[in-house]
Amino acid sequence: MSKEIINILSAFNEAKANGRQTALATVVHVEGSSYRRPGARMLVEDNGNMTGAISGGCLEGDALKKALLAINQQQNKLVTYDTQHEDDVELGVQLGCNGIVNILFEPIDPLQPDNPIAILERSLVQRKDMVVVTLFSLKNFNANHPGTCFSLDRNNLHSRMEDNELEKLIKQDAQDVLSHKDSFLQQYHEHELLGFVELIRPPICLVMVGAGNDALPLSAMASLMGWQSIVIDGRQTHANKQRFPNADRILVGDPAVTANQLNIDERCFFILMTHNYNYDLAMLKLLLQENCTYIGTLGPQKRLQRMLADLAQDGLKVSPEQMTKIFGPTGLDIGAETSEEIALSVLAEILAVQTGRDGSFLKDRTDYIHARGRLETTDHRKN
Repeated sequence: MSKEIINILSAFNEAKANGRQTALATVVHVEGSSYRRPGARMLVEDNGNMTGAISGGCLEGDALKKALLAINQQQNKLVTYDTQHEDDVELGVQLGCNGIVNILFEPIDPLQPDNPIAILERSLVQRKDMVVVTLFSLKNFNANHPGTCFSLDRNNLHSRMEDNELEKLIKQDAQDVLSHKDSFLQQYHEHELLGFVELIRPPICLVMVGAGNDALPLSAMASLMGWQSIVIDGRQTHANKQRFPNADRILVGDPAVTANQLNIDERCFFILMTHNYNYDLAMLKLLLQENCTYIGTLGPQKRLQRMLADLAQDGLKVSPEQMTKIFGPTGLDIGAETSEEIALSVLAEILAVQTGRDGSFLKDRTDYIHARGRLETTDHRKN
């Protein structure tokens, strides 16, 4: 889940508490190039406040008007912005994105238990992968656009659909997305609807094993990015809320005690940085027994090699598969020196691992900057 969605959820709850009406604008379909891809969202309040973004800033002014219209009429509206012409007289904005962007505006009824905001919030609270389906029609813009009306995780299905046959098809597609971890567009021909079948994942959880001064910028930057963060240390004088106000959890104790309090999933990323060799070694031994995606070790490579040798002497031989998940020294090679620069390096590497990128220069890419995957097709079942 992106920081954008987290901010939208927070803004919605504040607007709801103050009696303000809201609408959710979602980029549901893009042809060609655009600043934002399908899944970008913006919350618009009836007083003009906007949270999130659906473009680089060029569409937001007109989108505000469309959102307020959707709120006043209490009806979903699909709007197309053709940005292929830089002298866009029709829209009155110079977009220069070379693409067509379709945005769905949905007024939010806070009394509806499965409104779009409630669906998004469910993924954050449960920390589960969830598929959200948003239905719209590109053939008839004045048609009834069902909007964000379906969600599925491994254990729960929520739907506001009245057509059982369509719901059955959508459930199959949602299960496909859960399996492949890849969103796609699907054409439902008989219903003249297009579905954005979107995977929404819980936020990355950064676990900092070590509460020294070099962990302070890591915690602050993780919060800025919308990641959850946990600080672990054996020293209460270091691991406390005064030093780490942005941390979601602070655990104090030895490795066995603190590790037992963690719910480790594939979205948890660990950094061993206590500067206490025995503490880090004990934690590494415990983490190797879990299905960790990333274990970073701060310090020179020879320190990690010593840890691995000590583990082997204790009878724990690290497998080649486990070694692919250990990053030591942790971080991308950007010439980092200060604790802030090192934090930037570490977080960039974690993001690269999570997205399957190699952290290289964008100027060297020969294809699209943003992965498009199965969003390029509008009829997935024919592939």
